[in-house]
This record gives sequence, structure tokens and C-alpha cells, in this order.
Amino acid sequence: MEEGNIGEEESITSEKEIFSLSGPVHLASVDWNNFHHRTSIAASLVEGVYILEHERQRNRQGPQSLAPPWWEFFHFQLNHLLIDVDGSIFGAVYEFKYFAYHSAQNAPRFVVAFRGTIIKRGSILRDFELDLLCLCNELHRSSRFQLAGQALQNIVALAGPTNVWLAGHSLGSAIALLGGKKMATMGIPIESYLFNPPLLSSPIEIIKNQKLKHGIHFTSSMVKAGLAVALKGNHQRSQQEDPFVALSTWLPYLFVNPADPICSKYIGYFVQKNGMEGTGTGKFERLLAAGSKLLGAPGRDSEPSHLIPSACLTINLSESPSFKQAHGIHQWWNPNLKFQSELHKFS
Repeated sequence: MEEGNIGEEESITSEKEIFSLSGPVHLASVDWNNFHHRTSIAASLVEGVYILEHERQRNRQGPQSLAPPWWEFFHFQLNHLLIDVDGSIFGAVYEFKYFAYHSAQNAPRFVVAFRGTIIKRGSILRDFELDLLCLCNELHRSSRFQLAGQALQNIVALAGPTNVWLAGHSLGSAIALLGGKKMATMGIPIESYLFNPPLLSSPIEIIKNQKLKHGIHFTSSMVKAGLAVALKGNHQRSQQEDPFVALSTWLPYLFVNPADPICSKYIGYFVQKNGMEGTGTGKFERLLAAGSKLLGAPGRDSEPSHLIPSACLTINLSESPSFKQAHGIHQWWNPNLKFQSELHKFS
């Protein structure tokens, strides 16, 4: 979701769209080995996609366009746009102009970035349709994801997986996560920056008693794992063929805010996951994934997009007085950001 209101005048320019006023101008000199620098650049490129779609709806082009500084400041150029069936811009492929000079410094040659939901007349119906598909674990069936996945595969084939970044915010983060999972299961992990990825869980999360909540989560997980065992029977694939094993080598960067109900459940997800490690069953997580898939949305091949065995989870510890601020993309390039990063690696 993005900070826009249907009732706004389409001609009004938000201060947040102007890079010189709201962008990470403090990064005049980029250190590609610096995690905060890389994060800020990935988030800025996602913001560029948001502004491109805003300007398409307002028919604001040429010298009046506010989008280019969001990538040109970091010496990227717009390679091509990703356009959905409704004509809306949902993604972009950026190319780093000076990759040949910075290739040994963790700089990407290409970045594939996806925006989230925009609450504007020109995109709201399609974006809400995709939000619903995401909630029902059917996002992988959408034309938007198919277009995104094909674009990602084409860029990886062109440049190689180590030279490509994935980035997305909110709904765009869900699309990037699915695309990254698909590549990882083929043994091709992509460096990925997933801002406020949606993980909408059951009403169990409103329970205040942590021991009771953990017990319910654990019991639910055991049921899912047991169901997977019962249904799969003697058709277990070998470990070498199991896509969950290949997926475990992928370490996407997840960025969440505890005050954002759309993504904050990832904190509990990894706490629960860590609590189950050490039980002597490395196979348990694969069974849990299979059980969740079978208990998921309509259709036996529906896959909960949040099920990832490994990640580097970054939690925003700064105060967020409103949902818009807690869910917004701008928080992630704040030079005064207080955060905590935790590595959660499948074992």
C-alpha cells in the first residue's frame, strides 16, 4: 500500500515525490559494501516506480517528471518499464551506468523493482484485485507476476544472477519474493530487498499471552506437518530433489516495522521458526511448508508466499506514530534509522 488518497487532486505534487526534499541526498558518495547504502538505493529505485505510475496517471512527462532523480542520483538509467494488463506501471528494470568500474564492489548491473498498491483511481481496482490474490495465496497466477517473473528470468539470463538485484515494497515485495523463490528453487539465488512484505495471519496474533500464543502456533504447525506426512505417504522426494532445500540457500533481506500490521508478523514467524529448531527434525520445516500449502487457499498448488526458510530480517526500532509512516517506503533510507538485523538461516 502507498500513501495516496482517492480524494486527492491528481495535479498536486507531494513533497515526498521530490528527491531533493525527501530522498537520501546524504548518499552523495556510495559505498556498495555498506548495507545501509545498498538498502537506501534499493528503496529509492522502488520509489521511482511509484512516481512513474503517479505521473502516468497525471500525464506528467518530460521536463516536469520528478521520477528520474530517484535513479539518476545513483547513476542508474531506466532500461525498461513493466506494464500490467490495465496499462499501469508496476515495475521497472534499472541499469547501472558504471557497472564496469564498480563490478567488484557489490554493485549490481541491473535492479528489477516493483511498487506496491497505489490508492488512486487509475490503479486502485487492479491493485486491490492483486491484494486479494495475495491474501488468498493466488498471486502466482496473476498476469502481473507472470510478467514480472519473465522479466526477471530474462535479465538474469543476460547479466548473470550475481549481477542482478530484486527489490519491492508491500504488494511489490510479495511479487519480488515469489520471483526470488522461483529462481532460488532452480538453484539461482538473487540478492533481494523486500520492504514491508505482507504476511497476514490469523486472529491468533491478537492473543496477549505469549505462552498461549506460542502453544497454539506450535500445535498448528505440528498438525500441518502431520497432514503433509499423511498425504505425501511414500512419495517423498529425495533431499536433492526437494525445492525447499534449494530455497534454504537464498537469503533475502526482509525489512519490517513492528507498528505495521501488514508485515510485522514476520517477526513472530521467525521467532516461532527458531523455537522449533533444535527439536532434532531438520525435515520438520519442509513438512511444515508442505502442510501449509495443502491447508492454504483454494487449489492444491496454492503456496503461501511468506514461507521462506532463511532470511536476513531487519526490524525498524524507530518510533512510527502512524500506519502510513510504519508502512511507507521512505523510512528505509532515513540516515537516523534505528534498526536491528538478525540472520535466520535454515538448518
